[in-house]
Amino acid sequence: MELVHGHLSFGAPAGVRNWDLDPYSVEVQSDPASFYATLRERGAFSYLPQYSMLACGQYNVVREVFSDHERFVSSRGVGVQDFALEDPWRPPSIILEVDPPDHNRTRRVLMRALSPKAVADLRAYLLMEARSLVARMLERGRIDGVADLAEVYPTTVFPRALGMKQSDARKLVDYGSMVFNALGPDNAQRRAAMAMGPEVVPWITMQCDRANLSLDGIGAAVYAGVDDGHVSEAEAGMLVRSLLSAGIDTTVTGIGNALWALSQNPAQFELLKDDPALAMAAFEETLRLTSPVAAFCRTACVDTVVADVKIAEGSKILCVLGAANLDPTRWDAPEIYDIKRRTVGHLALGAGVHMCVGQNIARAEGQAILMAIAEMVEKLEPNGEAVWRPNNAMHALERLPLRVR
Repeated sequence: MELVHGHLSFGAPAGVRNWDLDPYSVEVQSDPASFYATLRERGAFSYLPQYSMLACGQYNVVREVFSDHERFVSSRGVGVQDFALEDPWRPPSIILEVDPPDHNRTRRVLMRALSPKAVADLRAYLLMEARSLVARMLERGRIDGVADLAEVYPTTVFPRALGMKQSDARKLVDYGSMVFNALGPDNAQRRAAMAMGPEVVPWITMQCDRANLSLDGIGAAVYAGVDDGHVSEAEAGMLVRSLLSAGIDTTVTGIGNALWALSQNPAQFELLKDDPALAMAAFEETLRLTSPVAAFCRTACVDTVVADVKIAEGSKILCVLGAANLDPTRWDAPEIYDIKRRTVGHLALGAGVHMCVGQNIARAEGQAILMAIAEMVEKLEPNGEAVWRPNNAMHALERLPLRVR
């Protein structure tokens, strides 16, 4: 049995063409639009010989593969590695990299901790912090939308909501980047991220221990699952760390991408200013247009057929959410940023049983910061070129020079 990048080597299925393109290259990750469009145009699947992997980008195909946990599992890893054949660098996530019925047990614990009431109780605090941060940005006039706002806001509000007694914005952002970069092959992005592990991982682990969390935060609610007998102490710690990595990096990316989209589309920003109640719709449209989580993998656990393509058990499939969310067969003028668009059905937060468990709080954060901007900012304009950050799973900004007044 031959392994390629930690998963089973296999050839192109009948009817599927080879594509000598590297989706993990810096060039594609920095500007994926052409990759997304070509992937859809090539058909239901393309075969990537460099990685011995299938890739899909058409909306209906991605949704089918991504949401069918009985045929395409997450428990064998949502990156290039197949955990059934090679040990991962860390214990698998017991929420992201597990399937029913085990997934049901841990997801219930998180769902209770992140209940609608728990999120509703945070809304006033989220908006207060958002307004305070925006006021500070207005005093400066010229900002980096990533370093000064998109990173600052989630790394301020989410650790407090979680109940962390100590917070370090740089370590939190680096941890999220490391977790998502680790899903890719052994490239420069992954190696640079993993080099941060010895410093970042022990700190994160310690801060997420029960003894280091307040008694009234989301983290304590997760650990209550230990007292109820639903999870072990070690499992509760893993769940809190999973919340931290997903809850920081994806929200940082979503907010940064929203600032980019609004600054690039002044007419849409005017609509938002005229009606700040559109803040949630603007955040949802940002998620659809920019897909902060650009791609995750699934592994076929049975021989099966999708879109008339025979897929063998053990096949690794790259589900390109960014391509699916721009599919013109699903969305009218999908490349246009339209905050009044009906975005129901976008895949930016997943699908099926693995729909993002923290989506309510992520949306609440995005809504709060965009509402504060709509209420307080008269002009939001580019002040230089945006720079995108290469990442093996995320579509995120490195820098976003802005003028605000």
